[in-house]
Amino acid sequence: MDANRSDRSKVWTPLLFSIVLICGMILGFNLRDSLRNKRNLSSVINRSARVDEVIDLVRDRYVDTISDKVLYKDAISGVLKSLDPHSVYIPSEDLEGINDDLDGGFSGIGVEFSVVRDTIQVTNVIENGPAAHAGLETGDQLLRVGDSIVAGKNITSDRIIHMLKGKQKSNVYVTIKRTNGSVRQVAITRDIIPLYSVEASIMLDGTTGFIKINRFSATTNDEFTAALKKLMGQGAKQLVLDLRDNPGGYLDAATSIADNFLDGRKLIVYTRGIHSPKMEYKAGEKGVFEDGKLAILVDEGSASASEILAGAIQDWDRGVIVGRRSFGKGLVQKQYELPDGSALRLTVAKYYTPSGRCIQRSFAKGKEAYMEDYEKRFENGELTIADTSTLADTTRFFTGNHRVVYGGGGIKPDVFVPYDTSRLSSGLLSMIYSQELKTAIWDYFIHNRPNLKFNSVSDFAKSFTAPAQVANDYLAMLDPGTKKRVLIELSKPANAGYFNLQIKAQLARYLFRDDGYYAVSLKDDEVVNKALDILRGDQYSKIILGK
Repeated sequence: MDANRSDRSKVWTPLLFSIVLICGMILGFNLRDSLRNKRNLSSVINRSARVDEVIDLVRDRYVDTISDKVLYKDAISGVLKSLDPHSVYIPSEDLEGINDDLDGGFSGIGVEFSVVRDTIQVTNVIENGPAAHAGLETGDQLLRVGDSIVAGKNITSDRIIHMLKGKQKSNVYVTIKRTNGSVRQVAITRDIIPLYSVEASIMLDGTTGFIKINRFSATTNDEFTAALKKLMGQGAKQLVLDLRDNPGGYLDAATSIADNFLDGRKLIVYTRGIHSPKMEYKAGEKGVFEDGKLAILVDEGSASASEILAGAIQDWDRGVIVGRRSFGKGLVQKQYELPDGSALRLTVAKYYTPSGRCIQRSFAKGKEAYMEDYEKRFENGELTIADTSTLADTTRFFTGNHRVVYGGGGIKPDVFVPYDTSRLSSGLLSMIYSQELKTAIWDYFIHNRPNLKFNSVSDFAKSFTAPAQVANDYLAMLDPGTKKRVLIELSKPANAGYFNLQIKAQLARYLFRDDGYYAVSLKDDEVVNKALDILRGDQYSKIILGK
């Protein structure tokens, strides 16, 4: 019996020792992690406590009253100050409008309006929208929203938008005045109103389509695909894609559109950050427009997703980039919602075009200098004289056809087109964007609407001439000194021609919305005309092949 007990001891003693050792190790690791977490939590609490202590001291002892909301907002801004210019804190009151732009819609009544003579004039009623169902018409004046009067010198577009927006299926009562003078109250049930990111899609000639994208939202690819198919149905075999002044948006929207142009499994863009593993975005499905000639228009306002799309097209020699050097934003942000309804939009990665270039501009001199880049480009002649841009990154990258491209400062176009400085004079611009001209054009439209009947945008563009009555009514509104300066500007033939073109384009917008405006205004657009010359001639192939 003693021998058996001894044998069992020899077997179980080492096993028991091993179990105890393993349990001890597990306990030790758990204790270590627990202590580490406690230390981390303690550190967070201490840091938070320090911030709260400072804010409490300011609140309780500062010479003037200041709200906690302002103090915390400034504290967050201080944390972000040393980061890149695109990591930003978005207060709750601003977040809804920003999200609406990117989501592609909001809950409202479905009208476009303009403030004319301190009165809200309905300039367009969205087809099949809530306002249309309630019987609102172009030309109606909004007098009240609910019990609030919405006319007078202090009225602003932002205030009206805020009053008209609301929860889906909620009711809003508006008092309107018809063009015949009658006044009535109308109940409108709010619903989702689309915010279109494809601003215009028209034919420039028998074979060339034009699409203008103003941002990359959740609905952009669907809008773009529908517009492109429509133009192809009208005979488009080549395309001008306008990304000028497009600040970007969703990366997925840009890559989906690029997929329409690129064949096979071509790389569109890849992203990478210290805490974000490399992620590649490649072409996949058969694109709608993989073979036709393509020109993409960019300028200093084209940023982020716009540059991703333009960079992919340039790197694969799929199309020609025309215009001026783009903004230079090669950073990817992720939005984190915060408990109080605000959000932190934090840079988490950099993006790289297929050739491997990151086009992010340097922000080493601070955010203020970074945002003043436009003025610097204007001052050094890059925008108006010649393509004198110098990129910070002189590393050579190569396109599919071995053309040299560079990173570090935006997408440099294949063909440079400077600003037309004659259109930049303060006198001419103040005339075109003046409230008086806006009023004169609106009055002409309202009084002559029954006679402004055209079969199509192209019919209007070809046959309608800007009426002299608009210019005369505009001049009659001006004081003698301003009128004298305006007449001097209009004595220059080029200025007079551009002035009349803008009158016609604004009337076209009232009749045919943005398609009408672009159908007229693009006739005198030097960047578009340069793109057309390239697409129509043999220069296109020479650029693509690097000859």
